[in-house]
Amino acid sequence: MHYPPGEASALDWSISAMVETIDRLPRVKAWDGARAMAVIGEAVWWVTIVDATMVRYHPDTYDRILAEAPAADRLTIEESLGGLRFVRNHMGHDIDHVDFVTGAPRSRGRAADRIANWTWRPLPEPCLTALSPGAQEWELDRYSAYQGRLAEHAVGEAFSRARVFLAEVAATAEPDKLGVWAS
Repeated sequence: MHYPPGEASALDWSISAMVETIDRLPRVKAWDGARAMAVIGEAVWWVTIVDATMVRYHPDTYDRILAEAPAADRLTIEESLGGLRFVRNHMGHDIDHVDFVTGAPRSRGRAADRIANWTWRPLPEPCLTALSPGAQEWELDRYSAYQGRLAEHAVGEAFSRARVFLAEVAATAEPDKLGVWAS
């Protein structure tokens, strides 16, 4: 991404925040539960914000990068991002933060103590009766992605995949003539 000196875009800031938050996951230890939940929630928020921005403002680049990935990787990326969207839509609303993840067995000083190694919990299907049929279908797709790609997998896996993919999309996308990226 190329900008005049001193001009940073909102997207640049968002990508930096996303990367910094994801990079904190392996450093946060399990004993600090409140901080762990805050970092996971922040990572979910940043990934889904950057993803939504790329889908909205750079759909051609997003779709091209996704299409260039091997089929199995493409599905993994799509489902990981879909699962994180499900988490974003339900975390703290109808599902408590702590119900999404479970810690690894404790072993002082080892990698299992890090929240990146915690696992996403399988969840029951959410009650979506208040939503329109189209919104129900959209949300059930996100729930299926969560169950299939995140549940029973390490928290850090989905974030690592999202980081690599979204950073590649951002590095390839060019700011448009209308200054969509300008803050």
